[in-house]
Amino acid sequence: MSKRADARLVLLRHAKSAWPDTADHERPLGPRGLRDAPAAGQWLRDTGCLPELVICSTARRARETWALAAEQLGGQVPVRFDERVYAAEPEELLAVVSEAPEEVRTLLLVGHNPGLAGLALGLAGEEADEGALDRLAEKFPTSAIAVLACPGPWRGLAPGTARLTDFAVPRGAAP
Repeated sequence: MSKRADARLVLLRHAKSAWPDTADHERPLGPRGLRDAPAAGQWLRDTGCLPELVICSTARRARETWALAAEQLGGQVPVRFDERVYAAEPEELLAVVSEAPEEVRTLLLVGHNPGLAGLALGLAGEEADEGALDRLAEKFPTSAIAVLACPGPWRGLAPGTARLTDFAVPRGAAP
């Protein structure tokens, strides 16, 4: 029997939001976010990090980020909007990820900080490629993407069991 290849967990922080006089959950993307979200989608496409399933926060800025990124992927991707991702702690995000179907090999989680950074740092432990861990530990800005190689089934994912293989901050061109 062959060894199961690592799955990939891709973490995308929502793009830069605006600060209108509205509830936090309903804040839309701002001008920079509207430029950067498609760049995140292009990065996913160009690096081959094409998700088989997306779990996205229900917050407006996260939904808008995913919609703009998805337009760059060239196909439909199943998406689940999960209210638990909004304002979640790393442990809560890990619980959401652990529910993903085992046949999903690339899972994209679109969410918020500080939860996403905490999840990435906790899962990666000391394992990372080419300075990615140092960049991630310094800051997980809006539109940032962390890619983790995850052995075993999603339900078995635990702190320190993944390897951070990439960390990028795609930016769209300013007008």
